[in-house]
Amino acid sequence: MIPVRVGSVAIGDGRLVLIAGPCVIESAERTVLIARALAEIARVAGTALVFKASFDKANRTSTTSFRGRGLAAGLEVLQQVKDEVGVPVTTDVHETVQVDAVAEVVDLLQIPAFLCRQTDLLVACGRSSRAVNVKRGPFVAPRNMAHAVDKLRAAGARGVVLTERGSTFGYNDLVVDYRSIVWMRELGVPVVFDATHACQRPGAAGDHTSGDRTLAEPLGAAAVAIGADGVFAEVHDAPDEALSDADTQLPLDGFPAVLDAWLAVHAARRQARKP
Repeated sequence: MIPVRVGSVAIGDGRLVLIAGPCVIESAERTVLIARALAEIARVAGTALVFKASFDKANRTSTTSFRGRGLAAGLEVLQQVKDEVGVPVTTDVHETVQVDAVAEVVDLLQIPAFLCRQTDLLVACGRSSRAVNVKRGPFVAPRNMAHAVDKLRAAGARGVVLTERGSTFGYNDLVVDYRSIVWMRELGVPVVFDATHACQRPGAAGDHTSGDRTLAEPLGAAAVAIGADGVFAEVHDAPDEALSDADTQLPLDGFPAVLDAWLAVHAARRQARKP
């Protein structure tokens, strides 16, 4: 496997990478505050951080749900994070017309799970100057993500990462089949585990998605134990007040302990696999 370069960070080089940040950009001040805190948490823990925040959440359950700051304002905030905090950044792209503008700012383009089969979007991202992270749709067999990888590579993608976040289980629930991490890594790409979206119960609260954030730590630990190259987590300084995914975002003040637990599992796995 060839590691994927994301700014100063390498995903898939044997170290556990953290992709983290709030679900959506609520304000510049809050976003930079969280980015600074996460950068320090990652530094103390001895791991690399790619900061994540969305300028738009185009797949909200309800039209009344908060979607974000929009493309132009959101990219200004992400550029501010890069300039002031000094970490690489990632964000979602939902349409082909967004790709060029987003690629000028972010280090890693993220394709949401429900768009992982959208050929035009994949090709546009592959033609950009950035690496691409594709979240596996809950309706796609893990091995079938080879088609997304092939589309990106054919378009000239500089690097491809896949993210596991669970599969649809009946109605309003997700379940994680950890075999998917093994199978997707066999495609020759790094695999990240999305610990907080895996805790969701989509649409279970009627006009919004619910979930259980207490599951994030153990689900993430299991993913690391089976070989995930990184963990994705949405983190907020006041998650119960968050304007998106309030039930599953992790509290910033408790996040160091969660990250330490994941890193301990990663260290134990590496030690156990030494010849």
